[in-house]
Amino acid sequence: MKAAVLREHNKPLEIEDVEVSKPSPREVLVRPVAAGVCHSDLHFMDGSYPYMLPTILGHESAGIVEEVGSDVTYVKKGDHVITCLSAFCGHCPKCLTGHLSICDEKNQAPIIRAPEQGPRLHQSGEAIHQFLNLSSFAELMLIHEHACVAIDKDMPLDRAAIIGCAVTTGAGAIFTACSVVPGETVAVIGCGGVGLATINAAKIAGAGKVIAIDPL
Repeated sequence: MKAAVLREHNKPLEIEDVEVSKPSPREVLVRPVAAGVCHSDLHFMDGSYPYMLPTILGHESAGIVEEVGSDVTYVKKGDHVITCLSAFCGHCPKCLTGHLSICDEKNQAPIIRAPEQGPRLHQSGEAIHQFLNLSSFAELMLIHEHACVAIDKDMPLDRAAIIGCAVTTGAGAIFTACSVVPGETVAVIGCGGVGLATINAAKIAGAGKVIAIDPL
């Protein structure tokens, strides 16, 4: 498959041929249809956030399931899905008490592959590091089944893609961090993708007045 590979900071991504492994029992192969460029991706590109190189960036995406592993129950071939950068194990104390986003085992097998399984992404024997267990700047993504969520097929995938990061960040600020209640006034500074999601969530939460602040 073709993928945009980051090999050096502050250098353009290179379109290269990369091999993707076959799905293990709890993995899903997804063909991305749309992928957003989050500002976090840019921070990893310029080295502001360190990450293992080479890697394939991209974590805000939506696509169609191409193949599933033998034990996958979340999704099936042909499903439309959005990807999630907060994959979870489903059995640790955090998951069992409803705090899936802070799973104790999200950086362990089976969310990530054990060394003996080999990398999900590779090129001529060299491992290509998977970015946040996703790597959506590619023609295919091989991910754990808990890193995707099925959506209605009539939802445009270019809109659905931003749910995985921008929408959940903005809406999470309203519903979780701020716990906005009907009638409250909300000020949103910065009206990009996250800001617009925050504004929409504020209206859904019943804010009496929403003040949007932006240079443009």
